[in-house]
Amino acid sequence: MLDVITRRNALRQFGTGLGLVALPTLLEAAPNPLAVKPGHFAPSAKHIIHIYLNGGPSQVDTWDYKPQLAKYNGKRLPVDLPTEREVGVALNTPFKFRQHGESGLWCSEVFSKTASTHADKICVINSMYANTPNHEQSMRLMNSGDERLSRPSYGSWLTYGLGSENQNLPGYVAMCPGLPVADSSNWRSSFLPGIYQGTYLDTRNDTVEKLIANIRNSRLSTESQRRQLDLLSLLNRDHQRSRQDDPNLEARIQSFELAYRMQMEATDAFDITRETQSTLDMYKAETVHGRQLLIARRLVERGVRVIQCFHGDVQPWDTHSNIEAGLRNLGQQADSPISALLTDLEQRGMLKDTLIICGGEFGRTPAIEIPIGGGTPTGRDHNHHGFTVWLAGGGVKGGYCHGATDEFGYRAVEKRTHVHDLHATMLHLMGLDHTRLTYRHSGRDFRLTDVHGHIIEDIIA
Repeated sequence: MLDVITRRNALRQFGTGLGLVALPTLLEAAPNPLAVKPGHFAPSAKHIIHIYLNGGPSQVDTWDYKPQLAKYNGKRLPVDLPTEREVGVALNTPFKFRQHGESGLWCSEVFSKTASTHADKICVINSMYANTPNHEQSMRLMNSGDERLSRPSYGSWLTYGLGSENQNLPGYVAMCPGLPVADSSNWRSSFLPGIYQGTYLDTRNDTVEKLIANIRNSRLSTESQRRQLDLLSLLNRDHQRSRQDDPNLEARIQSFELAYRMQMEATDAFDITRETQSTLDMYKAETVHGRQLLIARRLVERGVRVIQCFHGDVQPWDTHSNIEAGLRNLGQQADSPISALLTDLEQRGMLKDTLIICGGEFGRTPAIEIPIGGGTPTGRDHNHHGFTVWLAGGGVKGGYCHGATDEFGYRAVEKRTHVHDLHATMLHLMGLDHTRLTYRHSGRDFRLTDVHGHIIEDIIA
């Protein structure tokens, strides 16, 4: 049986292997997996910035105003509250709520600056619900569409489906200051090719050199590195010839190429010292959250498809106790930088095609949590039955509140919106049909929303 004559074999055999000299050029012509791809239809948004409030922020203390809690404060609520831990009497919010903008959107003082400045741009979904009251599982559901198993994150699905506008930067960046609860399963590519995995950055580091390891090579010039990489690519491709179905090897080859290209552009993209002092002050860029939101804007400017900014590393939004002081402090950290991001994007004409998402994995109970082992109860337990996520820009209605929880803020009752519905809508706004964005793995077609998900038509402008 004759061997199949491939391009590589021909180059090796013809001219005693001299044809291999041209191989690096041929390899560079191979399709880039991050090249821009057309969606299923015209998109409303081209980029996503996801402000992830790690730990489960309390909806009844932020965006879901429930005056009935004041009436029942210190009393048993007249509804059944199945929860993860024991809860007692109703706990009224310690924060003042008021309406903002022409739309009259309700928000508490925790996010007063964001609401007072941008209420008419924000779409609040008060009827979100998830499957479980556990952090790790619900985080995976929110970020990857499945709380039980490691599945590709939505950022991986989006870069797989659409590619990225900048080939010198990752298509998907996950900025998380440390890994307290969040872990790599929240930005993993899973069975999708590894090039679509989120690039993790520990934003506790405040310089480019510390933020991105080995971003500069002090020993070799870029020309010498290019020659090394061409040789490495030649060896890897030769090794790959008999392993065509090994996605890990392809991902490794692509990662070397991307790392080389990043040296040219990442040093600029992640260097916030290039910003004006007024911009740095507006974002409060001396703080971790302010710095990473400013970096997010710089990445969107440069065509990065998806950026996640996790907030709540040292003190998560997991307010089992001392909710008044805890949420007030968290709001002081997050509110001004979020408002600055929306202001900055709008001033630069970028908000219209950048979808902003803000929220956590679930919400909190309207009743007070009884501390295990005794003590004064001052916080709220996990609640996946009803919580809030808000969106802005990228084709969503501004100044609009979608759905509602019951009169106490415990359970979503009107226009109930599952996480799968949110994902279906996110993909739709980015120009993708969630039922058609599939990947064949282990004998079946997978998708972000599995067999679920409905587009939330009411929130689309």
